[in-house]
Amino acid sequence: MDMRTMKPYLLIASALLAGCAQQQLAQADKARERMAYAEAAPRYERALNTLADRDAMLRAADSYRMLNQPAKAAAWYSAADRLQPLQGDDAIAHGRMLLMQDRTGEAALQFERVLSERPEDPVVRELGLAIADRGAFFADTTLFTIVPVHIDGVSSAFSAVPMGSKLLVAAERTQAAGKPNPWNGEAFLDLCTVEAREGIMAGIAKPLPGEVNGRFHEGPAVLSSDGRTMYFTRSDYFRFRLNKDEQGTSHLMLFRAELQADGRWGKVSSFAYNGEDFSAGHAALSADGSMLYYISDMPGGFGGTDLYACERTDDGWGYPRNLGTTVNTTGNEMFPTLRGDTLFFASNGHRSLGGLDIFRTVQHNGEWSQPENLNYPINTRHDDFALVMLDDRKGYLSSNRGGRDGIYRIQENDPTLVLNISVFDEEDGSPMAGAEVRLLEPTQPEPLTLFTNDDGHVSFPLTVDKLYEVLASRDGVFTERRQVSTMEQRISRNYTEDFRMQRVVVDKPIVIENIYYDYDRWDIRPDAAQELDKVAQLFIDNTALSFELGSHTDSRASDMYNLVLSDARARSAMDYLIRKGVPAERISARGYGESKLVNRCKDDVDCTEEEHQANRRTEFKVVKVMPMLSERK
Repeated sequence: MDMRTMKPYLLIASALLAGCAQQQLAQADKARERMAYAEAAPRYERALNTLADRDAMLRAADSYRMLNQPAKAAAWYSAADRLQPLQGDDAIAHGRMLLMQDRTGEAALQFERVLSERPEDPVVRELGLAIADRGAFFADTTLFTIVPVHIDGVSSAFSAVPMGSKLLVAAERTQAAGKPNPWNGEAFLDLCTVEAREGIMAGIAKPLPGEVNGRFHEGPAVLSSDGRTMYFTRSDYFRFRLNKDEQGTSHLMLFRAELQADGRWGKVSSFAYNGEDFSAGHAALSADGSMLYYISDMPGGFGGTDLYACERTDDGWGYPRNLGTTVNTTGNEMFPTLRGDTLFFASNGHRSLGGLDIFRTVQHNGEWSQPENLNYPINTRHDDFALVMLDDRKGYLSSNRGGRDGIYRIQENDPTLVLNISVFDEEDGSPMAGAEVRLLEPTQPEPLTLFTNDDGHVSFPLTVDKLYEVLASRDGVFTERRQVSTMEQRISRNYTEDFRMQRVVVDKPIVIENIYYDYDRWDIRPDAAQELDKVAQLFIDNTALSFELGSHTDSRASDMYNLVLSDARARSAMDYLIRKGVPAERISARGYGESKLVNRCKDDVDCTEEEHQANRRTEFKVVKVMPMLSERK
């Protein structure tokens, strides 16, 4: 058969293939409309083997995105992008899928494209800044130990909360009865209990007894402090029918259940602020039960799902109050949990690694603090959410970092804090070996004392939220004191303090910088007091030394006037130091007037104000070194 004979057959075959592709595409669209993404995605694939339909590629990408398959989603977004550059939400979605594969450079290009058309978009701006400062998410990877928990009888599980000796989880059971969830082909979510073991095995998931679980989804739950009341998330359905709005969307609702005498959960009632045209769910309760937090995309929010709070009243829960723009964004805020005054939540609108990241915020005087990203390893480039922290610094995390939603046991660790001290001789810069370094911490009765090595170094371990005093000393040099604060230090850090030790030389004047007096006065000004406080501490720390405090003037005014004025200033400074705790027997005062000028500015010499200021100084010097210099407090 020659080509002229074959041509009709080729045309017929092409038409048949195109017809099959169009049929696959129509079936894929119908499946996607009813959120059957597990069916829609492969049908789009088969249709696109023949067709080059950009819109269908985007729908295929979206279907794989909803199935949490970022590699396949990104492949179809890229295919559509090659036909015509992506814009707006499609480019954002593509960028997020790329981030979940750690393809940050490609993701940045997508976000830059969106910012060029929407420069004020806060979520895209945060995503771009997160890429630019990606290393900050890995500043300290030791703060949490994370171990996956294996649960028998489920294909996925998340939102674990303690329930007595067990865990209450939302799970897709492998042996669940009824039709599968068309979204992903797995079972609908049920609330289940599992044994809360210490190892990586958590036992077999068992459906919660009672009236809570039904034909469709039952999801994240929270228990009251007495364990007798539960608020849980559920699909909006009645018996065997899933309710949908005019756009065909099925929403989530919040429900309340009570523990019955037989151990079953019943008396299920709907939350007062559920709606037919928006979702509500993911409840969290304060320890005293006075506040309920939850998420909703109800009208009046900032975009996506926002966090809301209700206060308990005599008539039930008060009207929901949006937590505001500090917490909520135009993205999604989800899965709130509480530990004390700290609110944890997941968001893809704040600066994150890519998917949902977990943040914490604290309320002060009615205002929420700027949300803090908990960073890696709590957060990854995947979805991380539903963090439940317990009082023993242990807890549970939900994440799809393993490919499916799973539960991880976590242990919060203190940051590793180390103080590195170097002691040098100020005169020649050489390391000072054998120097005594004392670390004082207010709650400890005795200081921790170490001696510097041949390189003049010594190191101390520190703990968080402490204010330390560090003293370095050795015979023949001034003891010096520093403060080191670890208050609110939340990541590991090496602190460094260099001591340049000044040798003690009897009768050698040492100028006290920044000691100024008002004209013709000798009382201590506030700025001078700050410097004298440092001198007081130096005198107190060097218990084997006695000091003279000397005051000098410039050459202007008469010799006698300057002598009297300088003596008054010296005694005023001495009295101040004694009030600060310097023993009176170890300090004396003397005014020198203009008798010890440090430059050419004698009487009748024309000098600048700066040159005169050099002569108006306060000094101290060691006048006596007591024996037994090593006997110090």
